[in-house]
Amino acid sequence: MADLRVLLIGATGVFGSRLAERAVRESGIALTLAARDRPKLDALAARLGGLAVRVLDRERVTGADLAGFDVVVDAAGPFQASAPTVIAAAIAAGVHYLDLADGREFVAAIGNHDAAAKAAGVSVTCGASSIPALSHAVIDALTAGWTSIDTIRIGIFPGNRAPRGLAVVQAILSYVGRPVRVWRGGTWTIVPGWGMTQRWTVPGVGQRWASVCDTPEQDLLVARYAPQGSAEFFAGMELSLLHLGLALLSLPIRWRWVHSLRPASRPLLAVAKLLLPFGSDVGAMDVIVHGRGAYGGPANGRWTLRADGNRGPYVPVLAALTMLRRFQSGHAPAPGARVCAGMLTLAESESDFAALGITTSGVDIDRARSMHKL
Repeated sequence: MADLRVLLIGATGVFGSRLAERAVRESGIALTLAARDRPKLDALAARLGGLAVRVLDRERVTGADLAGFDVVVDAAGPFQASAPTVIAAAIAAGVHYLDLADGREFVAAIGNHDAAAKAAGVSVTCGASSIPALSHAVIDALTAGWTSIDTIRIGIFPGNRAPRGLAVVQAILSYVGRPVRVWRGGTWTIVPGWGMTQRWTVPGVGQRWASVCDTPEQDLLVARYAPQGSAEFFAGMELSLLHLGLALLSLPIRWRWVHSLRPASRPLLAVAKLLLPFGSDVGAMDVIVHGRGAYGGPANGRWTLRADGNRGPYVPVLAALTMLRRFQSGHAPAPGARVCAGMLTLAESESDFAALGITTSGVDIDRARSMHKL
């Protein structure tokens, strides 16, 4: 079988570089790195054994730029308020498309490309990341055999020493203080972004701050699982100074004195980097589900991931890595555009967690399709 020719856009970023590190280890994948900064590209390519590189701007990429590849992966971001330029280019070039998108409107609009993708005979897969790909795989495992779901709570908590990039900061600041639509009490309601601040106890990790985020997850959880009560997604910064400081900075947005904090991304990133020596290198993801089991009685499920040694930033790329393996083995998704929710199983990530020294608890992966345990 010929090698799968993959173009990775955003290869020098926090997540793109980690996807490159894992993908280059896979047999049958010929990887080309793409980004805007040539010196960074060359440095990464050299570190990974002399990979091919392309200087590309994801906002200006065309079908001609993608010619000759089998799959293009967009790991650049931020996807909030981002145009689907790479998707259009991939369809025009007849190349399969995959991304790590977390922008709510971007993901919600993926169906707009379905007809064009089918006509071109390519698959367009959006959100192959921690959410919704991994989170939905976890929930599917936890709730196998259940008759209904009442509540879903998901939290992601990076360690303070984890590397952070401008795109991630821009993504967060795009919704801080702004209205966020969430499913609570069996109905849609509006809360301020980075509001609902609380302390969250993560098993095996300890307490972390948590605040509500604006992600496609809220919409997708309601659409796939129809929770009768709530479907909530939170994230948190380990240091109180950063987490609560951002909550304080959100007030002028909530009071409509300022439209957005996104223009302050670079100075706020600089402040965060000054505080990198503090806190820990332990990241976590926590998924909690309540509902009704196979016989109608109360059922509870919880799955927790712990990533030590700053391995947390690898977690968002593992779903994309699994998808690349499927392409390489000849099991590409059918033509069309779809969100990567319910496409993968939790078992498919088991070997990657083990290889990275990432621990999980709450699900017996060998039996995850048929039962759950706390």
